[in-house]
Amino acid sequence: MNTIEPSHQWCSRSIAYYRTPDPKRSKLGARAIKSIFVGYAINSNGYRLLDKETGVIVESRDVDFLEDKFSEDAENSDRTLAASLPGTSHDSSKTSQKVDEPRRSTRVRKEKSLGDDFLSYLVEGTRKKVTREVIFSINIDDDPKTFEEAMSSRDASLWKEAINDEMDSILSNGTWELTDLPKGAKPIGSKWIFKRKRHPDGTVSTFKARLVAKGYRQREGIDYFDTYAPVARISSIRILIAISALKGLCIHQMDVKIAFLNGYLNEEIYMEQPEGFVIHGQENKVCRLVKSLYGLKQAPKQWHERFDTTVTSFGFIHNGADRCIYSKCTKESTVNQFSWNSRDQELSTSKFKMKDLGEVDTILGIKVKRSESQISLSQTHYIEKILTKFQHLNIKEFNSPFDSSVKLEKNSGRVVAQLEYASAIGCMMYAMYCTRPDIAFAVSKLSQFTCNPGSDHWKAIGRVLRYLKRTSDLELTYNTHPGILEGYSDASWIDNSSDSKSTSGWIFTLAGGAISWASKKQTCIAHSTMEAEFINKIM
Repeated sequence: MNTIEPSHQWCSRSIAYYRTPDPKRSKLGARAIKSIFVGYAINSNGYRLLDKETGVIVESRDVDFLEDKFSEDAENSDRTLAASLPGTSHDSSKTSQKVDEPRRSTRVRKEKSLGDDFLSYLVEGTRKKVTREVIFSINIDDDPKTFEEAMSSRDASLWKEAINDEMDSILSNGTWELTDLPKGAKPIGSKWIFKRKRHPDGTVSTFKARLVAKGYRQREGIDYFDTYAPVARISSIRILIAISALKGLCIHQMDVKIAFLNGYLNEEIYMEQPEGFVIHGQENKVCRLVKSLYGLKQAPKQWHERFDTTVTSFGFIHNGADRCIYSKCTKESTVNQFSWNSRDQELSTSKFKMKDLGEVDTILGIKVKRSESQISLSQTHYIEKILTKFQHLNIKEFNSPFDSSVKLEKNSGRVVAQLEYASAIGCMMYAMYCTRPDIAFAVSKLSQFTCNPGSDHWKAIGRVLRYLKRTSDLELTYNTHPGILEGYSDASWIDNSSDSKSTSGWIFTLAGGAISWASKKQTCIAHSTMEAEFINKIM
Protein backbone atom coordinates (compact mmCIF):
# COMPACT_ATOMS: atom_id res chain seq x y z
CA MET A 1 0.00 0.00 0.00
CA ASN A 2 1.31 3.47 -0.90
CA THR A 3 0.70 6.65 1.04
CA ILE A 4 1.63 10.30 1.06
CA GLU A 5 3.22 11.72 4.18
CA PRO A 6 0.58 14.20 5.39
CA SER A 7 3.01 16.55 7.12
CA HIS A 8 4.94 17.06 3.88
CA GLN A 9 2.10 17.29 1.41
CA TRP A 10 1.95 21.10 1.15
CA CYS A 11 4.67 23.70 1.65
CA SER A 12 2.56 26.83 1.11
CA ARG A 13 0.45 28.38 3.84
CA SER A 14 -3.04 29.84 3.72
CA ILE A 15 -3.67 33.56 3.28
CA ALA A 16 -5.82 35.07 6.06
CA TYR A 17 -7.12 38.49 7.11
CA TYR A 18 -7.42 39.49 10.77
CA ARG A 19 -9.18 42.62 12.04
CA THR A 20 -7.80 44.93 14.66
CA PRO A 21 -10.12 45.35 17.69
CA ASP A 22 -12.11 48.40 16.59
CA PRO A 23 -15.86 48.02 17.35
CA LYS A 24 -16.76 51.05 15.22
CA ARG A 25 -15.61 49.40 12.02
CA SER A 26 -17.49 46.72 10.11
CA LYS A 27 -16.08 43.22 9.65
CA LEU A 28 -13.10 43.18 7.30
CA GLY A 29 -13.24 46.95 6.98
CA ALA A 30 -10.33 49.25 6.21
CA ARG A 31 -8.35 47.81 9.14
CA ALA A 32 -8.43 44.21 7.84
CA ILE A 33 -4.77 43.21 7.75
CA LYS A 34 -3.38 40.64 5.34
CA SER A 35 -1.39 37.86 7.00
CA ILE A 36 -0.30 34.25 6.73
CA PHE A 37 -1.75 31.52 8.93
CA VAL A 38 1.13 29.75 10.73
CA GLY A 39 -0.57 27.76 13.50
CA TYR A 40 -2.84 27.79 16.53
CA ALA A 41 -2.41 29.72 19.75
CA ILE A 42 -1.33 27.68 22.76
CA ASN A 43 -2.93 29.64 25.60
CA SER A 44 -6.12 30.77 23.86
CA ASN A 45 -8.70 29.71 21.25
CA GLY A 46 -7.16 31.88 18.58
CA TYR A 47 -4.94 31.63 15.53
CA ARG A 48 -1.29 32.55 15.09
CA LEU A 49 -0.80 34.85 12.10
CA LEU A 50 2.28 36.35 10.47
CA ASP A 51 1.67 40.03 9.68
CA LYS A 52 3.19 40.45 6.21
CA GLU A 53 3.79 44.18 6.65
CA THR A 54 5.57 44.16 10.01
CA GLY A 55 6.85 40.58 10.12
CA VAL A 56 5.33 40.17 13.61
CA ILE A 57 3.37 37.09 14.67
CA VAL A 58 0.05 38.02 16.27
CA GLU A 59 -2.76 36.03 17.86
CA SER A 60 -6.38 36.71 16.92
CA ARG A 61 -9.78 35.03 16.93
CA ASP A 62 -11.38 37.44 14.42
CA VAL A 63 -9.95 35.86 11.26
CA ASP A 64 -11.27 35.18 7.75
CA PHE A 65 -9.40 32.58 5.68
CA LEU A 66 -8.99 32.49 1.92
CA GLU A 67 -8.53 28.73 1.90
CA ASP A 68 -7.99 28.47 -1.84
CA LYS A 69 -5.12 30.98 -1.76
CA PHE A 70 -1.59 30.17 -0.66
CA SER A 71 1.31 32.51 0.02
CA GLU A 72 3.34 31.54 -3.04
CA ASP A 73 0.35 31.56 -5.40
CA ALA A 74 -1.03 34.89 -4.25
CA GLU A 75 1.89 37.28 -4.52
CA ASN A 76 0.97 38.33 -8.06
CA SER A 77 -2.79 38.47 -7.40
CA ASP A 78 -3.05 41.15 -4.70
CA ARG A 79 -5.32 43.27 -6.92
CA THR A 80 -7.92 40.47 -7.18
CA LEU A 81 -7.73 39.67 -3.48
CA ALA A 82 -8.25 43.28 -2.42
CA ALA A 83 -11.17 43.76 -4.80
CA SER A 84 -12.94 40.69 -3.40
CA LEU A 85 -13.00 42.10 0.14
CA PRO A 86 -15.93 44.40 0.97
CA GLY A 87 -15.02 47.79 2.42
CA THR A 88 -11.37 47.82 1.36
CA SER A 89 -9.90 50.34 -1.04
CA HIS A 90 -7.62 49.21 -3.85
CA ASP A 91 -4.33 50.97 -4.47
CA SER A 92 -2.75 49.77 -7.72
CA SER A 93 0.60 51.25 -6.76
CA LYS A 94 0.82 48.99 -3.72
CA THR A 95 -0.35 45.80 -5.38
CA SER A 96 2.37 46.00 -7.96
CA GLN A 97 5.02 45.73 -5.28
CA LYS A 98 6.47 42.28 -4.91
CA VAL A 99 6.43 40.81 -1.42
CA ASP A 100 9.30 38.56 -0.46
CA GLU A 101 8.56 34.88 0.05
CA PRO A 102 8.66 33.53 3.60
CA ARG A 103 12.09 32.32 4.54
CA ARG A 104 12.56 28.62 3.94
CA SER A 105 14.28 26.32 6.36
CA THR A 106 17.73 25.07 5.36
CA ARG A 107 17.30 21.82 7.30
CA VAL A 108 17.55 18.71 5.15
CA ARG A 109 14.17 17.01 4.86
CA LYS A 110 14.08 13.26 5.43
CA GLU A 111 11.50 10.65 4.55
CA LYS A 112 9.69 9.15 7.47
CA SER A 113 9.86 5.36 7.46
CA LEU A 114 6.50 3.66 8.03
CA GLY A 115 7.67 0.12 7.34
CA ASP A 116 8.03 -2.05 4.27
CA ASP A 117 4.31 -1.91 3.43
CA PHE A 118 4.33 1.87 2.86
CA LEU A 119 5.97 4.25 0.42
CA SER A 120 6.24 7.88 1.50
CA TYR A 121 6.77 10.87 -0.77
CA LEU A 122 8.13 14.33 -0.03
CA VAL A 123 6.01 16.53 -2.28
CA GLU A 124 7.14 20.14 -2.53
CA GLY A 125 5.52 23.10 -4.25
CA THR A 126 2.30 25.09 -4.38
CA ARG A 127 -1.11 23.47 -4.32
CA LYS A 128 -1.58 24.20 -8.02
CA LYS A 129 1.79 22.68 -8.91
CA VAL A 130 1.27 19.56 -6.82
CA THR A 131 -2.24 19.04 -8.19
CA ARG A 132 -0.95 19.30 -11.76
CA GLU A 133 2.18 17.16 -11.43
CA VAL A 134 1.21 14.59 -8.80
CA ILE A 135 -2.22 13.28 -9.83
CA PHE A 136 -2.42 10.56 -7.22
CA SER A 137 -2.12 13.05 -4.38
CA ILE A 138 -5.70 14.15 -5.06
CA ASN A 139 -7.56 10.98 -6.10
CA ILE A 140 -5.79 8.07 -4.47
CA ASP A 141 -8.60 5.53 -4.57
CA ASP A 142 -10.35 6.57 -7.79
CA ASP A 143 -9.93 4.54 -10.96
CA PRO A 144 -7.74 6.33 -13.54
CA LYS A 145 -9.62 8.21 -16.22
CA THR A 146 -6.84 8.28 -18.83
CA PHE A 147 -3.83 6.25 -19.94
CA GLU A 148 -1.47 8.98 -18.73
CA GLU A 149 -3.14 9.07 -15.31
CA ALA A 150 -2.83 5.30 -14.93
CA MET A 151 0.85 5.36 -15.82
CA SER A 152 1.56 8.09 -13.25
CA SER A 153 -0.56 6.61 -10.43
CA ARG A 154 0.77 4.79 -7.41
CA ASP A 155 -0.53 1.50 -8.90
CA ALA A 156 1.19 2.10 -12.24
CA SER A 157 2.88 -1.32 -12.24
CA LEU A 158 -0.44 -3.09 -11.70
CA TRP A 159 -2.19 -1.06 -14.39
CA LYS A 160 0.70 -1.70 -16.77
CA GLU A 161 0.37 -5.43 -16.18
CA ALA A 162 -3.37 -5.23 -16.88
CA ILE A 163 -2.74 -3.24 -20.09
CA ASN A 164 -0.15 -5.72 -21.33
CA ASP A 165 -2.50 -8.62 -20.57
CA GLU A 166 -5.26 -6.92 -22.59
CA MET A 167 -2.96 -6.25 -25.52
CA ASP A 168 -1.62 -9.82 -25.47
CA SER A 169 -5.17 -11.13 -25.66
CA ILE A 170 -6.08 -8.74 -28.49
CA LEU A 171 -3.00 -9.49 -30.60
CA SER A 172 -3.11 -13.26 -30.06
CA ASN A 173 -6.79 -13.21 -31.01
CA GLY A 174 -6.02 -11.54 -34.36
CA THR A 175 -8.43 -8.70 -33.65
CA TRP A 176 -6.91 -6.32 -36.22
CA GLU A 177 -4.44 -5.97 -39.03
CA LEU A 178 -2.11 -2.98 -39.42
CA THR A 179 -2.64 -1.34 -42.79
CA ASP A 180 -2.70 1.96 -44.65
CA LEU A 181 -5.89 3.96 -44.42
CA PRO A 182 -7.84 3.70 -47.70
CA LYS A 183 -8.67 6.92 -49.45
CA GLY A 184 -11.97 8.35 -48.26
CA ALA A 185 -12.14 6.16 -45.12
CA LYS A 186 -12.29 7.71 -41.65
CA PRO A 187 -10.76 5.86 -38.69
CA ILE A 188 -12.40 5.82 -35.29
CA GLY A 189 -10.42 6.36 -32.13
CA SER A 190 -9.94 4.20 -29.05
CA LYS A 191 -9.73 4.73 -25.32
CA TRP A 192 -8.36 2.80 -22.34
CA ILE A 193 -10.86 2.08 -19.57
CA PHE A 194 -9.51 1.18 -16.13
CA LYS A 195 -11.48 -0.53 -13.39
CA ARG A 196 -10.70 -2.15 -10.07
CA LYS A 197 -12.77 -5.34 -9.87
CA ARG A 198 -13.93 -5.93 -6.31
CA HIS A 199 -15.20 -8.82 -4.23
CA PRO A 200 -18.68 -8.53 -2.63
CA ASP A 201 -16.98 -7.34 0.59
CA GLY A 202 -15.41 -4.41 -1.25
CA THR A 203 -11.81 -5.66 -1.42
CA VAL A 204 -9.95 -5.40 -4.74
CA SER A 205 -9.75 -8.68 -6.65
CA THR A 206 -8.08 -7.63 -9.92
CA PHE A 207 -6.98 -4.58 -11.86
CA LYS A 208 -8.73 -4.56 -15.21
CA ALA A 209 -7.76 -2.57 -18.31
CA ARG A 210 -10.00 -2.61 -21.35
CA LEU A 211 -9.33 -1.14 -24.79
CA VAL A 212 -12.60 0.34 -26.05
CA ALA A 213 -13.32 1.63 -29.53
CA LYS A 214 -15.06 5.00 -29.80
CA GLY A 215 -18.20 3.55 -31.29
CA TYR A 216 -20.05 6.85 -31.11
CA ARG A 217 -18.13 7.86 -34.24
CA GLN A 218 -19.56 4.95 -36.25
CA ARG A 219 -22.01 5.78 -39.02
CA GLU A 220 -25.24 3.81 -39.23
CA GLY A 221 -25.63 1.93 -42.49
CA ILE A 222 -21.88 2.16 -43.20
CA ASP A 223 -20.00 1.01 -40.11
CA TYR A 224 -22.85 -0.99 -38.54
CA PHE A 225 -26.39 -2.21 -39.16
CA ASP A 226 -28.06 -4.27 -36.42
CA THR A 227 -27.07 -3.74 -32.79
CA TYR A 228 -29.47 -5.91 -30.77
CA ALA A 229 -28.26 -8.75 -28.53
CA PRO A 230 -30.38 -10.84 -26.13
CA VAL A 231 -29.32 -11.48 -22.54
CA ALA A 232 -30.56 -13.93 -19.93
CA ARG A 233 -33.27 -12.64 -17.63
CA ILE A 234 -32.38 -12.40 -13.96
CA SER A 235 -35.48 -14.47 -13.15
CA SER A 236 -34.07 -17.29 -15.33
CA ILE A 237 -30.87 -17.24 -13.30
CA ARG A 238 -32.84 -17.44 -10.05
CA ILE A 239 -34.84 -20.39 -11.39
CA LEU A 240 -31.66 -22.30 -12.24
CA ILE A 241 -30.30 -21.60 -8.76
CA ALA A 242 -33.57 -22.78 -7.17
CA ILE A 243 -33.44 -26.00 -9.24
CA SER A 244 -29.84 -26.50 -8.17
CA ALA A 245 -30.91 -26.22 -4.53
CA LEU A 246 -33.74 -28.72 -5.08
CA LYS A 247 -31.54 -31.25 -6.85
CA GLY A 248 -28.43 -30.69 -4.78
CA LEU A 249 -26.46 -29.72 -7.92
CA CYS A 250 -23.17 -27.85 -7.94
CA ILE A 251 -23.16 -24.57 -9.88
CA HIS A 252 -19.88 -24.17 -11.75
CA GLN A 253 -18.94 -20.79 -13.20
CA MET A 254 -16.65 -19.99 -16.12
CA ASP A 255 -15.72 -16.65 -17.63
CA VAL A 256 -14.94 -16.03 -21.30
CA LYS A 257 -11.94 -13.73 -21.52
CA ILE A 258 -12.25 -10.83 -23.98
CA ALA A 259 -15.71 -12.13 -24.90
CA PHE A 260 -16.63 -9.40 -27.39
CA LEU A 261 -13.37 -9.90 -29.29
CA ASN A 262 -14.56 -13.31 -30.47
CA GLY A 263 -17.24 -11.93 -32.79
CA TYR A 264 -16.46 -11.60 -36.49
CA LEU A 265 -17.17 -8.32 -38.28
CA ASN A 266 -18.99 -8.03 -41.58
CA GLU A 267 -18.15 -4.34 -42.08
CA GLU A 268 -14.89 -2.55 -42.94
CA ILE A 269 -13.90 -0.59 -39.83
CA TYR A 270 -10.60 1.20 -39.30
CA MET A 271 -9.29 2.35 -35.93
CA GLU A 272 -6.35 4.47 -34.87
CA GLN A 273 -3.50 2.66 -33.12
CA PRO A 274 -4.14 2.49 -29.34
CA GLU A 275 -2.43 4.94 -27.02
CA GLY A 276 0.85 3.61 -25.69
CA PHE A 277 1.19 1.02 -28.47
CA VAL A 278 1.83 3.07 -31.59
CA ILE A 279 4.45 1.16 -33.59
CA HIS A 280 7.60 3.17 -34.21
CA GLY A 281 8.09 3.97 -37.87
CA GLN A 282 4.49 3.07 -38.71
CA GLU A 283 2.70 5.93 -36.99
CA ASN A 284 0.58 6.68 -40.08
CA LYS A 285 -0.89 3.20 -40.32
CA VAL A 286 -4.27 2.23 -38.83
CA CYS A 287 -5.85 -0.95 -37.48
CA ARG A 288 -8.33 -2.71 -39.78
CA LEU A 289 -10.66 -4.55 -37.41
CA VAL A 290 -11.14 -8.21 -38.30
CA LYS A 291 -13.04 -9.09 -35.14
CA SER A 292 -15.27 -6.97 -32.94
CA LEU A 293 -13.95 -4.83 -30.13
CA TYR A 294 -15.52 -3.44 -26.99
CA GLY A 295 -17.29 -0.16 -27.73
CA LEU A 296 -18.40 -1.06 -31.26
CA LYS A 297 -22.15 -0.78 -31.65
CA GLN A 298 -22.45 -4.26 -33.21
CA ALA A 299 -20.06 -5.97 -30.75
CA PRO A 300 -22.75 -7.52 -28.48
CA LYS A 301 -24.67 -8.92 -31.45
CA GLN A 302 -21.56 -10.39 -33.10
CA TRP A 303 -20.44 -12.04 -29.85
CA HIS A 304 -23.87 -13.58 -29.25
CA GLU A 305 -23.94 -15.02 -32.76
CA ARG A 306 -20.50 -16.60 -32.28
CA PHE A 307 -21.38 -17.99 -28.85
CA ASP A 308 -24.75 -19.33 -30.01
CA THR A 309 -23.18 -21.10 -33.00
CA THR A 310 -20.46 -22.66 -30.85
CA VAL A 311 -22.70 -23.84 -28.01
CA THR A 312 -25.35 -25.36 -30.26
CA SER A 313 -22.59 -27.23 -32.10
CA PHE A 314 -21.82 -28.98 -28.79
CA GLY A 315 -25.36 -30.40 -28.72
CA PHE A 316 -26.99 -27.77 -26.51
CA ILE A 317 -30.50 -26.55 -27.33
CA HIS A 318 -32.30 -23.31 -26.53
CA ASN A 319 -34.78 -23.03 -23.70
CA GLY A 320 -38.30 -22.32 -24.95
CA ALA A 321 -38.88 -19.43 -22.52
CA ASP A 322 -35.44 -17.82 -22.58
CA ARG A 323 -33.21 -18.30 -25.63
CA CYS A 324 -30.13 -17.30 -23.63
CA ILE A 325 -30.49 -20.46 -21.52
CA TYR A 326 -29.05 -23.62 -23.08
CA SER A 327 -29.50 -27.19 -21.92
CA LYS A 328 -28.16 -30.58 -22.89
CA CYS A 329 -29.63 -33.91 -21.84
CA THR A 330 -27.65 -37.14 -21.96
CA LYS A 331 -28.12 -40.59 -20.45
CA GLU A 332 -25.71 -39.69 -17.66
CA SER A 333 -26.90 -36.21 -16.69
CA THR A 334 -28.60 -32.98 -17.60
CA VAL A 335 -26.30 -30.05 -18.26
CA ASN A 336 -27.12 -26.35 -18.38
CA GLN A 337 -24.92 -23.38 -19.06
CA PHE A 338 -23.92 -23.09 -15.42
CA SER A 339 -22.58 -26.63 -14.95
CA TRP A 340 -20.64 -28.07 -17.87
CA ASN A 341 -19.18 -31.56 -17.85
CA SER A 342 -15.45 -32.05 -18.41
CA ARG A 343 -15.80 -32.77 -22.14
CA ASP A 344 -17.91 -29.66 -22.72
CA GLN A 345 -15.32 -27.61 -20.85
CA GLU A 346 -12.58 -28.95 -23.10
CA LEU A 347 -14.60 -28.12 -26.21
CA SER A 348 -15.43 -24.62 -25.02
CA THR A 349 -11.85 -23.77 -24.07
CA SER A 350 -10.72 -24.92 -27.51
CA LYS A 351 -12.97 -22.25 -29.06
CA PHE A 352 -12.60 -19.43 -26.52
CA LYS A 353 -10.10 -18.37 -23.90
CA MET A 354 -11.90 -19.18 -20.66
CA LYS A 355 -11.14 -18.77 -16.99
CA ASP A 356 -12.41 -21.41 -14.58
CA LEU A 357 -13.94 -19.58 -11.60
CA GLY A 358 -14.86 -22.76 -9.74
CA GLU A 359 -18.09 -22.99 -7.78
CA VAL A 360 -20.15 -19.85 -8.21
CA ASP A 361 -19.48 -17.16 -5.62
CA THR A 362 -20.72 -13.96 -7.26
CA ILE A 363 -22.92 -13.35 -10.28
CA LEU A 364 -23.90 -9.89 -11.54
CA GLY A 365 -22.83 -8.41 -8.21
CA ILE A 366 -25.05 -10.83 -6.26
CA LYS A 367 -23.39 -12.81 -3.50
CA VAL A 368 -24.12 -16.54 -3.74
CA LYS A 369 -23.69 -18.47 -0.49
CA ARG A 370 -24.15 -22.23 -0.31
CA SER A 371 -24.53 -24.51 2.69
CA GLU A 372 -25.31 -28.20 2.84
CA SER A 373 -29.04 -27.86 2.18
CA GLN A 374 -29.64 -24.36 0.82
CA ILE A 375 -28.41 -21.58 -1.46
CA SER A 376 -28.77 -17.92 -0.47
CA LEU A 377 -28.59 -14.75 -2.57
CA SER A 378 -27.85 -11.33 -1.09
CA GLN A 379 -26.73 -7.82 -2.10
CA THR A 380 -25.47 -6.51 1.22
CA HIS A 381 -22.41 -4.84 -0.25
CA TYR A 382 -24.39 -3.23 -3.10
CA ILE A 383 -26.95 -1.81 -0.66
CA GLU A 384 -24.14 -0.39 1.48
CA LYS A 385 -22.81 1.37 -1.62
CA ILE A 386 -26.25 2.89 -2.26
CA LEU A 387 -26.46 4.13 1.32
CA THR A 388 -22.98 5.63 1.06
CA LYS A 389 -23.89 7.38 -2.17
CA PHE A 390 -26.94 9.01 -0.58
CA GLN A 391 -25.58 9.45 2.93
CA HIS A 392 -26.19 13.21 2.69
CA LEU A 393 -29.90 12.42 3.15
CA ASN A 394 -29.10 11.58 6.78
CA ILE A 395 -30.45 8.04 6.45
CA LYS A 396 -31.60 6.29 9.61
CA GLU A 397 -33.20 2.88 10.02
CA PHE A 398 -36.91 2.27 9.43
CA ASN A 399 -39.17 -0.78 9.72
CA SER A 400 -41.15 -0.54 6.46
CA PRO A 401 -40.38 0.74 2.95
CA PHE A 402 -43.61 2.64 2.31
CA ASP A 403 -46.39 4.38 4.21
CA SER A 404 -49.70 3.36 2.64
CA SER A 405 -51.50 6.26 4.33
CA VAL A 406 -49.45 8.76 2.30
CA LYS A 407 -51.07 9.58 -1.03
CA LEU A 408 -48.37 10.77 -3.40
CA GLU A 409 -49.51 13.15 -6.13
CA LYS A 410 -47.82 14.79 -9.10
CA ASN A 411 -45.64 17.71 -8.15
CA SER A 412 -47.08 20.99 -9.44
CA GLY A 413 -44.33 23.13 -7.93
CA ARG A 414 -40.58 23.42 -8.35
CA VAL A 415 -38.72 20.26 -9.29
CA VAL A 416 -36.35 19.00 -6.59
CA ALA A 417 -33.08 17.36 -7.75
CA GLN A 418 -34.59 15.47 -10.68
CA LEU A 419 -31.36 13.83 -11.86
CA GLU A 420 -30.42 12.64 -8.39
CA TYR A 421 -33.96 11.34 -7.89
CA ALA A 422 -33.69 9.28 -11.08
CA SER A 423 -30.31 7.97 -9.92
CA ALA A 424 -31.79 6.89 -6.59
CA ILE A 425 -34.66 5.10 -8.35
CA GLY A 426 -32.20 3.30 -10.64
CA CYS A 427 -30.03 2.16 -7.73
CA MET A 428 -32.99 0.80 -5.78
CA MET A 429 -34.50 -0.76 -8.89
CA TYR A 430 -31.46 -3.00 -9.46
CA ALA A 431 -31.66 -4.27 -5.87
CA MET A 432 -35.40 -4.83 -6.32
CA TYR A 433 -34.97 -6.79 -9.56
CA CYS A 434 -32.23 -9.04 -8.17
CA THR A 435 -32.98 -9.96 -4.56
CA ARG A 436 -35.45 -7.57 -2.91
CA PRO A 437 -39.12 -8.21 -3.81
CA ASP A 438 -40.11 -6.48 -0.57
CA ILE A 439 -39.45 -3.03 -2.06
CA ALA A 440 -41.09 -3.71 -5.43
CA PHE A 441 -44.27 -1.75 -4.68
CA ALA A 442 -42.40 1.25 -3.25
CA VAL A 443 -39.98 1.47 -6.17
CA SER A 444 -42.79 1.06 -8.72
CA LYS A 445 -44.80 3.81 -7.05
CA LEU A 446 -41.92 6.27 -6.71
CA SER A 447 -40.68 5.71 -10.26
CA GLN A 448 -43.93 7.27 -11.54
CA PHE A 449 -42.71 10.70 -10.37
CA THR A 450 -39.23 10.67 -11.87
CA CYS A 451 -39.88 13.48 -14.34
CA ASN A 452 -40.84 16.07 -11.69
CA PRO A 453 -40.14 14.98 -8.08
CA GLY A 454 -41.04 17.13 -5.11
CA SER A 455 -40.15 17.15 -1.43
CA ASP A 456 -42.84 14.57 -0.58
CA HIS A 457 -41.39 12.14 -3.11
CA TRP A 458 -37.90 12.64 -1.68
CA LYS A 459 -39.25 11.83 1.79
CA ALA A 460 -40.60 8.56 0.40
CA ILE A 461 -37.22 7.84 -1.21
CA GLY A 462 -35.55 8.41 2.16
CA ARG A 463 -37.95 5.95 3.80
CA VAL A 464 -37.03 3.18 1.33
CA LEU A 465 -33.34 3.83 1.93
CA ARG A 466 -33.87 3.72 5.69
CA TYR A 467 -35.64 0.39 5.31
CA LEU A 468 -32.79 -0.97 3.20
CA LYS A 469 -30.33 0.14 5.85
CA ARG A 470 -32.21 -1.82 8.50
CA THR A 471 -32.60 -4.92 6.31
CA SER A 472 -29.38 -4.86 4.25
CA ASP A 473 -28.48 -8.41 5.31
CA LEU A 474 -31.75 -10.02 4.13
CA GLU A 475 -31.27 -12.97 1.76
CA LEU A 476 -33.26 -14.93 -0.80
CA THR A 477 -32.95 -18.55 0.33
CA TYR A 478 -33.67 -21.72 -1.68
CA ASN A 479 -33.95 -25.11 0.03
CA THR A 480 -34.36 -28.76 -0.95
CA HIS A 481 -38.16 -28.42 -0.61
CA PRO A 482 -40.92 -27.74 -1.53
CA GLY A 483 -40.40 -28.85 -5.09
CA ILE A 484 -43.55 -27.23 -6.47
CA LEU A 485 -44.05 -23.88 -8.13
CA GLU A 486 -46.37 -21.57 -6.17
CA GLY A 487 -47.80 -18.26 -7.34
CA TYR A 488 -49.63 -15.41 -5.61
CA SER A 489 -51.24 -12.36 -7.20
CA ASP A 490 -53.39 -9.45 -6.12
CA ALA A 491 -54.51 -6.03 -7.29
CA SER A 492 -55.65 -2.83 -5.59
CA TRP A 493 -58.89 -1.06 -6.37
CA ILE A 494 -58.18 2.40 -7.84
CA ASP A 495 -55.31 3.44 -5.61
CA ASN A 496 -54.48 6.35 -7.94
CA SER A 497 -57.15 9.03 -7.77
CA SER A 498 -55.64 11.08 -10.62
CA ASP A 499 -56.15 8.43 -13.32
CA SER A 500 -58.42 5.85 -11.57
CA LYS A 501 -56.05 2.96 -12.28
CA SER A 502 -55.20 -0.01 -10.09
CA THR A 503 -51.84 -1.50 -9.17
CA SER A 504 -51.04 -5.15 -9.83
CA GLY A 505 -48.64 -7.35 -7.92
CA TRP A 506 -47.53 -10.98 -8.14
CA ILE A 507 -44.84 -13.32 -6.89
CA PHE A 508 -43.84 -16.91 -7.70
CA THR A 509 -41.80 -19.15 -5.43
CA LEU A 510 -39.84 -22.36 -5.93
CA ALA A 511 -37.77 -24.30 -3.41
CA GLY A 512 -39.01 -22.00 -0.67
CA GLY A 513 -37.68 -18.80 -2.27
CA ALA A 514 -39.01 -16.14 -4.64
CA ILE A 515 -37.96 -16.55 -8.27
CA SER A 516 -40.15 -13.96 -10.03
CA TRP A 517 -42.10 -10.91 -8.88
CA ALA A 518 -43.43 -7.58 -10.07
CA SER A 519 -45.56 -4.61 -9.02
CA LYS A 520 -46.82 -2.11 -11.57
CA LYS A 521 -49.69 0.17 -12.41
CA GLN A 522 -52.23 -1.34 -14.77
CA THR A 523 -52.54 0.06 -18.27
CA CYS A 524 -56.33 0.17 -18.31
CA ILE A 525 -59.11 1.11 -15.90
CA ALA A 526 -60.87 -1.66 -13.95
CA HIS A 527 -64.53 -1.24 -12.99
CA SER A 528 -64.48 -3.63 -10.04
CA THR A 529 -62.10 -5.52 -7.74
CA MET A 530 -62.72 -8.75 -9.66
CA GLU A 531 -61.93 -7.01 -12.95
CA ALA A 532 -58.72 -5.56 -11.47
CA GLU A 533 -57.60 -9.05 -10.43
CA PHE A 534 -58.54 -10.46 -13.83
CA ILE A 535 -56.48 -7.75 -15.58
CA ASN A 536 -53.59 -8.74 -13.32
CA LYS A 537 -53.74 -12.33 -14.60
CA ILE A 538 -53.50 -11.40 -18.26
CA MET A 539 -50.78 -8.73 -17.99
